[in-house]
Amino acid sequence: MEQLIEKFRKRIALTQTNFVRSIISQINWEARLIALKGARGVGKTTLLLQYIKLRLLTELDTTLYVSLDNIWFTEHKLVDLVDQFVKKGGKYLFLDEVHKYPNWSIEIKNIYDDFPELKVVFTGSSLLEILNARADLSRRAVIYNMQGLSFREFLNIELRINLKSYSLEEIITSHGEISRDIISKLKPLQFFSSYLQNGYYPFYKEVPDLYHSRLEEVINMVLEIELPQLRSVNMGYIPKLKQLLYIVSESAPFTPNISKISERIGVNRETLLAYIFYMNEAHLLFSTYKDAKGITLLQKPDKIYLENTNLMYALKGLSVSVGNVRETFFANQLRYNHSIELAKKSDFFVDNKYTFEIGGKNKGKSQIEGLTDAYIALDDIEYGFENKIPLWIFGFLY
Repeated sequence: MEQLIEKFRKRIALTQTNFVRSIISQINWEARLIALKGARGVGKTTLLLQYIKLRLLTELDTTLYVSLDNIWFTEHKLVDLVDQFVKKGGKYLFLDEVHKYPNWSIEIKNIYDDFPELKVVFTGSSLLEILNARADLSRRAVIYNMQGLSFREFLNIELRINLKSYSLEEIITSHGEISRDIISKLKPLQFFSSYLQNGYYPFYKEVPDLYHSRLEEVINMVLEIELPQLRSVNMGYIPKLKQLLYIVSESAPFTPNISKISERIGVNRETLLAYIFYMNEAHLLFSTYKDAKGITLLQKPDKIYLENTNLMYALKGLSVSVGNVRETFFANQLRYNHSIELAKKSDFFVDNKYTFEIGGKNKGKSQIEGLTDAYIALDDIEYGFENKIPLWIFGFLY
């Protein structure tokens, strides 16, 4: 245990708090059991360590952070560590990478039931099964999902400022006023293309020149480690998953012909649809449907996007389609807190109410004529007018 405490103290000493993700204020840290899920690389570990440094620095003697992929756990059980920790006065336990630990859900359930004086926060892959795990934690854990950086958060990091977020309703009704307020502080279009290419995953700051190479490593780790481990994908199928991802990246947003893709990569229809579903769960793809209610594992998507624009540039370089980048950005920023379906006459139908057409600054209104609650999100403009809204401002939703 002393070895784990020493590593924890070293990590806390090195943790920076000059920028903190806004989700930190949305989490109810008073809950006894908190689950934080998210794709690899979005900053879950950093958030835990920042919370400890900002809120529990005076209580480090009763606080412990451990990563469950630590080699220490090959010879020790988590429940035994917790028993020892609580007997020494432990109050706050932070468990990272729980999906790397066998039977994690059963042991966390036992910890929750046997140590009511202990508050536990755990993180795991976006593929983490909490509801359907062997020990159902859904009635015990408060679950939060963490996404990559919004355009707003990217600007806050780059400029060391504190821009606020806005609701979708505020953007729709007051985008002119919001634009004026933001533009009085900075020129958003000056930074927008950098965000689209390099700004979604917080580790872009570490070694900027190697960012896309590291992003490819993240993709490979998801495909080669997380999907086999958490979705029982046969390792022999991993090259086919990579081939599928490349096929989508060639023309995303992609209207899939399941029969042709199935034949091209050599898997049957059911297996292919399952792969697509799993890659959505892993936040590599984002499938859209004309009716998104009750999506099932074997339901054919009507259109498939890469999950975020940075993946597009990592896989395709600068040969990406500008129109596809615009749609991917819009879908990515809204999917965090809103429902998105394909619109019948336009691009997207949001929250079963709003219709959006995405385009460049000269885009006309023909696709939304005659529709109520219909808007055009336009790239390359600073200010909008009436139902024409700047595309970049949708990066301020979280």
